[in-house]
Amino acid sequence: MIKSDDRREFLKNSLILSGMPIFSKIPTPTSSLESGENYTFLFQGDSITDGNRTRNNDWNHVMGHGFANNIASKLWYKFPEKKFHFFNRGISGNKTTDLEKRWNEDTLSLKPDLLNILVGINETEMWLKGDTKYSVEFYEESYRNLLKTTKNALPNIQFVLCEPFILPVGRVKDKLEIYTEDITKRQAVIKKLAIEFDAIYIPFQAIFNKALERAEADYWIWDGIHPMPAGHELMALEWIKIVSKKVKFIR
Repeated sequence: MIKSDDRREFLKNSLILSGMPIFSKIPTPTSSLESGENYTFLFQGDSITDGNRTRNNDWNHVMGHGFANNIASKLWYKFPEKKFHFFNRGISGNKTTDLEKRWNEDTLSLKPDLLNILVGINETEMWLKGDTKYSVEFYEESYRNLLKTTKNALPNIQFVLCEPFILPVGRVKDKLEIYTEDITKRQAVIKKLAIEFDAIYIPFQAIFNKALERAEADYWIWDGIHPMPAGHELMALEWIKIVSKKVKFIR
């Protein structure tokens, strides 16, 4: 008879070998950056990434209900032989300063091969409320420090940097000019950092703007900030299309 502690260890090891998602901080097997076998994807950011994900072993909601889940679902389905590992560590309300506080535990310890970051709209919200700490300059400095720290710890990591975005719906529509003025500057920061760190750059604002040719803004984003289901699917499809140009084994 297997003791309970031995059984837990056996199950953990089985999950690693099977390529199933893992909640704990157990290191995944060494990945092949060329073939993609055992490749680890990590999604970091705020509520748009979080997607109301579970914080326990509820496999039904492990990746949340947003674009990160849609990406993982598609790639897990398409490439079972790769034994991909996907982690979602987005937390609603987070800013770069919040990411810094949990970076060792929620990023570096997971040793991702690819790190996707989407953060910035909460900084815009704080700035528009009058909190001068969250300037564009501070955002750039804090973001760059995260990338430097990660690159030093994980030299071969592939960064995917997503620009924050808005559409004219809800409170954003009511203050569209000031939202646009600030978010445009933060989008420029992301593009600059993507060049600096040889990252894949995801121009979500342009993607959503293009989508307005197909449907009204509130079809894609319900409150000007958080996507509708169709918006998350749009993000996932465009993300895979752009990322696969460089990470060729997910084509």
